Amino acid sequence: MLNTLTEVGHIVQNAAVFNPRNWEGTPMNADSLSRTVRRLFSLLAERQIEYVLVGGIALLNYVEGRNTQDIDLIMSLPDLTNLPEISLETQEMYFARGHFQALQVDILLTENPLFRLVRQKCTTNHPFGEQTIPLATVEGLLLLKMYALPSLYRQGDFMRVTLYENDIASLMYAYQPNMPKLLDILAEYLGESDINSVREIVVETEQRIERFNNKHQ
Repeated sequence: MLNTLTEVGHIVQNAAVFNPRNWEGTPMNADSLSRTVRRLFSLLAERQIEYVLVGGIALLNYVEGRNTQDIDLIMSLPDLTNLPEISLETQEMYFARGHFQALQVDILLTENPLFRLVRQKCTTNHPFGEQTIPLATVEGLLLLKMYALPSLYRQGDFMRVTLYENDIASLMYAYQPNMPKLLDILAEYLGESDINSVREIVVETEQRIERFNNKHQ
């Protein structure tokens, strides 16, 4: 479990440094990036922005082994507008991406009803050193990962599909969440075909976990 925002900065910095795609760019300084992370969350607190931390950093508070080069947040469009320090590169109906200094920030906008639900109902306050940050719960992260899968399949994004399915499996194995309840919630936000696909993935994952447990009894 992550304990300080300095650790968050080091994780983001290490992920960027060890990504060969970034080797031709200007190397990031770990201490500088850690300060940037701390400054971002201080700014969120100063502006009284309602947000929740999601994505790979949030996942690392529950399971090991996840790597990430960015910070993922859920917030409203008006709150994002109140953060001109984030230089936006792209903005769509439900998503935005920008940079806060050298730090990449991905925003899930609460104009999407499921993202709004996660921010309102699936958060817990987690102490990061001197600050307390709203963090998505296990259930919130699972809802977001499962919600994204049908779209990723349609895009043919094999790498992200594999990553998200592994994240889902890791959370299911470690925490035994109430998956029927989560699927019922998700069914309100996905079409019939998409929710049926997600249900199949969950069944397959449960079968994998059962096989693993049987072999290690």
